[in-house]
Amino acid sequence: MQIAENQNHPAAGAGFTAEFVDCWNRLPNKAFFLGLLAAWLLLFQFLGNATFGYVDTSSLFQWMYVAYKGNDWEEGHGLLIPIAVLVLLWWKKSQLLSLNTRVWWPALILLAGALLLHMLGYLVQQPRLSIISLYCGIYALTGLAWGPGWMRATFFPMFLFIFCIPFATLGAPVTTVTFYMRIMVAKIVAIIGSHLMGMDVVRDGTQLYNATQHYGYDVAAACSGLRSTFAILALSTIYGFVSFDKNWKRLVMVASAFPLAMLGNTARMMGILIAAEYGGQQTGNFVHENIFFSLLPYVPAFIGLMALGHWLRERPAPPPQAAAPATI
Repeated sequence: MQIAENQNHPAAGAGFTAEFVDCWNRLPNKAFFLGLLAAWLLLFQFLGNATFGYVDTSSLFQWMYVAYKGNDWEEGHGLLIPIAVLVLLWWKKSQLLSLNTRVWWPALILLAGALLLHMLGYLVQQPRLSIISLYCGIYALTGLAWGPGWMRATFFPMFLFIFCIPFATLGAPVTTVTFYMRIMVAKIVAIIGSHLMGMDVVRDGTQLYNATQHYGYDVAAACSGLRSTFAILALSTIYGFVSFDKNWKRLVMVASAFPLAMLGNTARMMGILIAAEYGGQQTGNFVHENIFFSLLPYVPAFIGLMALGHWLRERPAPPPQAAAPATI
């Protein structure tokens, strides 16, 4: 049996390779697109970043990597978004290959706009504008090579590149948001701990401790839930657009990311306090620092997304309205 199983894996891999080669051969204007794409990417590699005082590199890609890994990989999901886009494009391959593709020169207008946006971002030293320009330019190149039908069919996968913009490092605007998120999480945890679980929890701003000072924690910026909010927002957006055709259902899925992320982060903070309540500060610190427990915020969020998606799928379609009687 083991030999048979081992023989199936190469066959499966060969099947995928053959399918990929077949799709690649059926795609027109490949050399045209790849040549322009290479030139576009080289522009951002060598003239992509002007903020040398912060990240000493001319490469926008290097600047993005530094931003993603900052604050303990708070925006590390930005590295996964291009993979998600490629997976979605592969998922839509049958639809894309059936399109009436052609070189569409009006896409040069969008490409020129993307180039101007990058020039502006370079001059005012705002790499986030250049990131928008980078992905808008790639989207424009697909339209140039394969036409407006391709752009319409790929709008959603390409839209996901918005999650590659490192919002968490914007400074004051994000700091203000995370502060209120920290306060909200601290309030919810204090209410649950004190009134529902009978724990001696005291809240002072963003700090949580018991009256005897047996333990104490601060809901810091890293614990505000911003990281999980962006990750769950990206997931709910993908799930909503892949699973539903109705825009209102998609919007419900996207909007659910914010309360679900708050719920998940509250669950994590409650886990830390419960551990500290019964095992002391050291036990609470273990739960706080352990990588397994750091994934806790995503568990209720994923369950909530699945439950909400199931509920939306099970909702019956509204009955057709009867035509009004004609008047004579």
